[in-house]
Amino acid sequence: MNLWFTEEQTDSLRLSFKVKKVLDYRKSKYQTLAVYETEQYGRLFTLDNFVMLTEKDEFVYHEMISHVALSCHPSPENILVIGGGDGGTIREIERHSRVKKITLVEIDEEVVNISKQHLPFVACGFNDKRVKVIIEDGIKYIKEHKNEYDIIVIDSTDPVAFAEGLFHTEFYQYVFDALKEDGIMVAQTEYPFLKSDFFKQIYTSLKKVFPIVSPYFAFIPTYPTGMWSFAFASKKYHYLKDLNPNFISEFENELKYYSTEIHRGAFAIPPFLKKIIQ
Repeated sequence: MNLWFTEEQTDSLRLSFKVKKVLDYRKSKYQTLAVYETEQYGRLFTLDNFVMLTEKDEFVYHEMISHVALSCHPSPENILVIGGGDGGTIREIERHSRVKKITLVEIDEEVVNISKQHLPFVACGFNDKRVKVIIEDGIKYIKEHKNEYDIIVIDSTDPVAFAEGLFHTEFYQYVFDALKEDGIMVAQTEYPFLKSDFFKQIYTSLKKVFPIVSPYFAFIPTYPTGMWSFAFASKKYHYLKDLNPNFISEFENELKYYSTEIHRGAFAIPPFLKKIIQ
């Protein structure tokens, strides 16, 4: 008998993975966590039955949420990551020798624990001495830190339950206040092809807070519709005018998805989405 994991992406859309083995299944205070060994995508990590990452394609998401801002900021010494408890985002940030301090704030300690146990390809990010992990609500944490960070990365789960507050104008104002005068925020902003109203809401909110705002895109096979969006929101630096290829020259040959060419192309907004956010 074949075992399958199926993610219900909408009421009429599902994605299924043929499973070799269930490696872990546990419940935390906040959510249900599971790790599967799949036929096609290697290890699969889910939260509340939603795909968080797979071993085969996680590099796309983690490279794009990390290197875009780091390739535009001239001196990104102090970085904050909200969420990202699997370790993949900090793994990518660590490639930049200019970075001196990385703080990861994750609300659910079990995300960190299960990743260290079953997902070494991303959890290796926790081994860097520049990393400090804080188990706390990201909204509470960021409200208490002003004018401190060069870059803030919002690597959150889907906007449900405890993570829902990470997608509102009030939260973006907290982020703005926590950034230094030339700081940049990047965030994952879901799949616009099927969530156009939500997509519009996010960019309406961001434009109320930041002077420079743009979505950018990547293609991730195991995320809904394959088209995934991120937000670039900055106090000073522009996502194209301030792009400096030299900032990734030391390790560019190690990357699998991100490049300066991909960076530029990622900010090309399809006309149907341009109409939505305008």
